[in-house]
Amino acid sequence: YPTSFEARDAALRRLAFDELLALQLGMVGRRRARGGERGRPVPVGSGRDLAIRGAIVAALRAKVARQVDLTADQAAAIEAIRADIARPVPMLRLLQGDVGSGKTAVAAWALAAVAMAGRQGALLAPTDLLARQHQRTLAELIGPLGIGVELLTGSMRAADANRTRELLAGGLARVVVGTHALISESVRFADLALAVVDEQHRFGVEQRAALEAKAGTGVPHVLLMTATPIPRTLGQVLYADLDVTDLRTPPEGRIAVITGIKASAALDGTWQRVRDEARGGSRTFVVVPLIVPADSGSEDE
Repeated sequence: YPTSFEARDAALRRLAFDELLALQLGMVGRRRARGGERGRPVPVGSGRDLAIRGAIVAALRAKVARQVDLTADQAAAIEAIRADIARPVPMLRLLQGDVGSGKTAVAAWALAAVAMAGRQGALLAPTDLLARQHQRTLAELIGPLGIGVELLTGSMRAADANRTRELLAGGLARVVVGTHALISESVRFADLALAVVDEQHRFGVEQRAALEAKAGTGVPHVLLMTATPIPRTLGQVLYADLDVTDLRTPPEGRIAVITGIKASAALDGTWQRVRDEARGGSRTFVVVPLIVPADSGSEDE
């Protein structure tokens, strides 16, 4: 009960400090606990590393029909992951970068590395659409290495889902991409070594732990991905239990994103551009906010 504004301000600072201290202690405690956990190392020799990178680069070049290579940030991220998974302490790394920065190519390297070591990797995505997109992309990137990429979502036919579950349980499926269906009780892995979680902010700690628990014996390596980069200082608070890697350099040939602002009365040129793009077979997305009047009581307006 402060008796002055100065005392009130000091009390608010102390309350904020107490909250941040409790959060930090919890995060550091989790990091120390994970440091005591043990998993099975997945060493990746130079020959295998070069083979995986070569396959990914070749797939990227075929897709964009030009000479491209991994960016310096992607190469650094792969080296960090390579060092992480070679240790008995399970990896817990956050890979953050804008949409199109090349996170999937880095994840593909990690999944291929564990698959070529005879173990299993899983990528957890928040939606059915994103899971299918990742499955197709990974198949293009690491399929030439002889690595099949399976899919498991809640919308699949029962027969197809059962087939995927049988392949995972028998160790015949080395890489799988899926939604929350991956963490259902009916899913068993023969030897899960790596769990990749895309858009990790859309999953809770318990959901992530449920996927990790699928490893059975030992603790799998975990790679989290997000397209919502945060400042370093904030990251040290929110992700004190994680190693953080940033992808800041856009891949070669990526079209620059141009942002502009126009008044409603000046949109004639914009709509003409939309029509032109449609004639050329391209797509345009129009995003509008959902505004519900406070007194309407309807979610459809």
